[in-house]
Amino acid sequence: MRHLHGLKKLNRTSSHRIAMFRNLANSLIKHESITTTLPKAKALRKVIEPLITISKVSTVSNKRLVFSRLRDRFSVQKLFDTIGPRHVNRPGGYTRILKKGYRSGDCAPLAFMQILSEEKASQDPKETKSTK
Repeated sequence: MRHLHGLKKLNRTSSHRIAMFRNLANSLIKHESITTTLPKAKALRKVIEPLITISKVSTVSNKRLVFSRLRDRFSVQKLFDTIGPRHVNRPGGYTRILKKGYRSGDCAPLAFMQILSEEKASQDPKETKSTK
């Protein structure tokens, strides 16, 4: 049985998988959108969304925790300065994954992954309805 098995292995060793997710998370934070394969994007969502949740509250211990996972000062600084405060009122769902087609070399399904912008994050469905 597969109870409590959170991440997919993606046919990699644990050290390779940790390094790959660290690199993907740093690229996503730096550019705020990346193109990768669909299984990697779905697995990266379980890595990046807890980091954004932690970055909503800027404390030294939270910064050290995020730095221990990302190992990049620029990414930690951007996460706590721009991305975290942007999503303070949002309870979750900070990323969007859009299917992009198939890669020409091996027909792997591609995905476009992005961090939601502040317009989308601050929009409340109750505010969009007009009251009469």
